[in-house]
Amino acid sequence: MTLEAQSAAIAAQFDYTDDQVNSAVNEFRRQMTEGLEKDGTSLSQIPTYVTGVPNGTEKGLYMAVDLGGTNFRVCSIQLNGDTTFNLTFTKVAIPRKLMVAKTAQELFAFLAKQIELFLQKHHEDHFEQHVRRRMTMSSPDGYKDEHVFRLGFTFSFPVQQVGINKGTLIRWTKGFDIPDAVGKDVCALLQDEIDKLHLPVKVAALVNDTVGTLMARSYSSPGKTGTVLGAIFGTGTNGAYVEKLSNLKKPLSGEYDKTTGEMVINTEWGSFDNQLSVLPNTAWDVALDKASPNPGIQMYEKRVSGMFLGEILRLVIIDLLKDPKVSFFKDENSSSNDWKSTTNIVSDSSIYTQWGLDTAIMSVAAADNTPELSTLRGELEKQLDICSAGLDDAQAFKAIANAIGRRSARLSAVAIAAIVLQTGKLTDPANADEPIDIGVDGSLVEHYPYFRDMIYEALRAIDGIGEEGAKRIRIGIAKDGSGVGAALIALVAAGMEKRLTTADYLGELRSNAKSNNLTVVPEDDAAQD
Repeated sequence: MTLEAQSAAIAAQFDYTDDQVNSAVNEFRRQMTEGLEKDGTSLSQIPTYVTGVPNGTEKGLYMAVDLGGTNFRVCSIQLNGDTTFNLTFTKVAIPRKLMVAKTAQELFAFLAKQIELFLQKHHEDHFEQHVRRRMTMSSPDGYKDEHVFRLGFTFSFPVQQVGINKGTLIRWTKGFDIPDAVGKDVCALLQDEIDKLHLPVKVAALVNDTVGTLMARSYSSPGKTGTVLGAIFGTGTNGAYVEKLSNLKKPLSGEYDKTTGEMVINTEWGSFDNQLSVLPNTAWDVALDKASPNPGIQMYEKRVSGMFLGEILRLVIIDLLKDPKVSFFKDENSSSNDWKSTTNIVSDSSIYTQWGLDTAIMSVAAADNTPELSTLRGELEKQLDICSAGLDDAQAFKAIANAIGRRSARLSAVAIAAIVLQTGKLTDPANADEPIDIGVDGSLVEHYPYFRDMIYEALRAIDGIGEEGAKRIRIGIAKDGSGVGAALIALVAAGMEKRLTTADYLGELRSNAKSNNLTVVPEDDAAQD
């Protein structure tokens, strides 16, 4: 079999047909419903306690911090009320010794100190002055803090969230190992250290970066209706969307604002269909999963995200190199190479090492439409030490890479379509002319050529969406979910806190009034600061 025929046969194994896409959408919706009803399902469907999304008119100055790995970022965000904002931030590396500290207090004291230094540098007026307080009947203690920053805390480690600003650490990842912190409320740990420094900061919200993407997009995107989905298609993949509270059947332990009738749900869709009832499963998918640190789980993510696409391609390449009947990246002599040379792979090329092929080269392959594929061939030499690759080699590489990338895009469309259909927005006559807005972030949607085009191609083939529905779906880039998005969640949390506090206080007033036989009782809508 010629190299061209062999590469075409391999590429065909990554086809994901329209019928398969539709079957996957139906299964995704079934697993969504299952996850809303009980825990322990493939789609976790985690309630975030965030009960509204912004519309771009919000104003105010908020803070956000992001502990996502080896760096800690502190931000302040001025929301201008016209879909724009101003962002100020600093970033500092976490000292290695604090990543494995004996106590949680050591790490969180360091984080609080960075917040203090940020306030001293960028918000000296807030830092220096005492918090001014004034009388108000909307607060139980009779006062209101006017100059306290509300802070959104993006904490990118597994937590069990039990409130908008409450969540216990399940385990550390990414090189952190502080057993003392496991099982403790990470927001409380940070707040305790902030209070020791007497800083005018309240940890108002615990933030997942995908939820932050949804919030950031909803604030900045035009339109009367809010964004319905925030999604990450990058190194990993996940989505958060706005769900009707009436569909959320499993019990919620924390307080939340019921007045909106909605709640943002963190799907954790990387684990969709771990049982492989509808997901594709080639021999290379099997090999990748078997050699991964977590075999049997995150099966959707392993077919979609940038972390894994390059490894799937590498495994295919290795199999082709082992096939004695196929002349791939090897020449009998220079006459069979259009560059009149012979292809050579350096012995310690990263192509022979697990995770040694960066998904970025797939973007190069997709973008290179030059007659000789000279850009791709240059990158094969630069990145993989494959010297003087022939045109037929590069064409085979490109064909297989494109097939893997296209399958990823079509699988991405499955999740998007399932959530769009779940919201009912396409058939809601009240929003017949409004676009259905989706915010996305990540290297695949930003940098992989035609990735969004391939998503739309799949959306048009999905039952219930079709050509007309796909035209209404607006997929736009949303940046900085851990910064701007976290600040917006802090804003939502502050509003929720105010409503809950006012309701509790007025309820107590009414109770006292009744017990004292008083007739004048303030109503909720009459409460003014």
